[in-house]
Amino acid sequence: SACHWCHVMERESFENETTAGIMNANYVCIKVDREERPDVDQVYMSAVQLMSGQGGWPLNCFALPDGRPLYGGTYFPNHTWNDLLIKLNDFYINNREKALGYADEITKGLQQTELIDLKRPVSSIDFDIIRQTVEKWKHRFDNTDGGPNHAPKFPLPNNYEFLLHYAHHSGDKEVESHVLNTLDKMGNGGIYDQLGGGFARYSVDTIWKVPHFEKMLYDNAQLISLYAKAFQFNGNQRYATIVHQTVEFIERELATADGVCYAALDADSEGVEGKYYTWTLEEIDHIELPAHPKVDVRQFAKAYFSINEKGYWEHHQFILLGCENEQQLADEFGIALENLQLLVGEIRRKLLHAREKRIRPGLDNKILLSWNAMMITAWCDAYNMSTHPVYLERAVKSASWLLSNMRDEDGRLYHSTVIGNKANGPSFLEDYAFLSSALISLYRSTFDERWLKKAEETVSYAIQHFSDLDSGSFWYTSDLDPKLFSRKQEIQDNVIPASVSELCNVLFELGTLLGNTEWTTRAKNVLELILADIPRYGSSYSNWLNLAMKIARPLTEVIISGPEAKAIGKELRKQYLPGIILAGNEDGKTTTRLFQNRFIPDKTLIHVCQGNSCHLPVESIEDAMRLIRNIA
Repeated sequence: SACHWCHVMERESFENETTAGIMNANYVCIKVDREERPDVDQVYMSAVQLMSGQGGWPLNCFALPDGRPLYGGTYFPNHTWNDLLIKLNDFYINNREKALGYADEITKGLQQTELIDLKRPVSSIDFDIIRQTVEKWKHRFDNTDGGPNHAPKFPLPNNYEFLLHYAHHSGDKEVESHVLNTLDKMGNGGIYDQLGGGFARYSVDTIWKVPHFEKMLYDNAQLISLYAKAFQFNGNQRYATIVHQTVEFIERELATADGVCYAALDADSEGVEGKYYTWTLEEIDHIELPAHPKVDVRQFAKAYFSINEKGYWEHHQFILLGCENEQQLADEFGIALENLQLLVGEIRRKLLHAREKRIRPGLDNKILLSWNAMMITAWCDAYNMSTHPVYLERAVKSASWLLSNMRDEDGRLYHSTVIGNKANGPSFLEDYAFLSSALISLYRSTFDERWLKKAEETVSYAIQHFSDLDSGSFWYTSDLDPKLFSRKQEIQDNVIPASVSELCNVLFELGTLLGNTEWTTRAKNVLELILADIPRYGSSYSNWLNLAMKIARPLTEVIISGPEAKAIGKELRKQYLPGIILAGNEDGKTTTRLFQNRFIPDKTLIHVCQGNSCHLPVESIEDAMRLIRNIA
């Protein structure tokens, strides 16, 4: 819905009466909302990738009456599209058997893609495989501008979440430097909205300068979590600022009064990509800016936001960039660093106020369950970083709404709805995976066991209706929903982690919390089946690697029992503690197996355990962190 080139093709072809006439005369034309029906998008995207070697949106696929794909591609200019419509129709009419045979070949090929090969030898999970994967991955690092060594550049938050986790435990300074440099470059680039907060979909260049300007809920939710964890890792205040500004963007432009969030903002406004976000020199020169007794504020603003050759884009437009060295700029303008930051805040408010008078980009007002679940996790991570209670309140309100409005009595979820409408239609594995993950995040941030119960119910339903009984993996679609021409599994991680990898991470963590060894074993077994594929291209398996990190090293459990459990938990959650199971209970009224025989009246104890052995319980956060660091 927010894709610039989708709108271009819509204007050029689908709204062109001549082109529409050709289409309607020869084809049954179906327009699919990719966000509403990711299952349809998934099978036809795979088909187009198989046919052409590449994919993307707009996605155009020609199918037989039974739904099997025959030909496809992405963006077609109008004259090419018209020519294709006529030629493909002629081919189908005059070469029917050949067309049917080609569709057979594509369908057979699709049924083999992204399925687990049960004939492949099972690999054991150890740290050497993780290290080998990262060493190969390093060859694709851009250690100058961050991210991968090619364009376009996508943020891929889960990649950097894993790499930060790996750097923390391995002590690999090259990986650590790459991750932090990437976060710095993205945060100062045009991909980040320097005025309003929030990240665009991706950068078309290697320096994160020129984005495609659409803003998606799922990108920003994951990036809030990533920057929050990076702040916990090294205390860089810029990362915390990005978290707060991006949450403010979500609450200002995507959040509803019900506590859930809309899906996306368009790249275009007034039919022009990026018009809402870019500036001309004339606009900057005529806007009212705050006064300062010692500083030429207009020149300062131009220097700070690179309204110069560095920030120039096209058609007299500038993309605002962040300042890479605030201290140097403060020295240049003769002001203290803290005064510079105050002045920047005032300038930002003035520019943002002026920008808000423009015609806004289009809003996709769908409520998507999986994306909102990611935002619940983001609110929890922002809360853990900052302890701002409003973030946790938002997370609780959102989860309560989703469970009340997008879930049936039997536990079936609904993927998509619009505020005011009753949710209906199918749901997908991603909904169960990310909702259960969000509910675990809520438990971790509150120690309220009702969230664990809801997570357990959600996972149990997914196991019942999405399981692949042969491999132990999971199908993307439910056995209750109408079948497409091909049923697929989502194994490889992408911009959003694969639904199978996310659910396996959930099975491992939730199984550990609940003492369900069947679930933890299943997560390990599925990972072992695909482990041989991982070293070849780590970027496509980063969420699997997060799981591998938890399994390859003996798991650390931190269990807090006693009246101060929540207060101690709040302090511990401020730390960077990747791959650690954190649980707490204040009163002993719990059925969770982690707390058995761990309560002493009126005393709060912190138990740090690894594998099947525990240290003697301690009472102070400092002693607990010393034990955790010694284990790490």
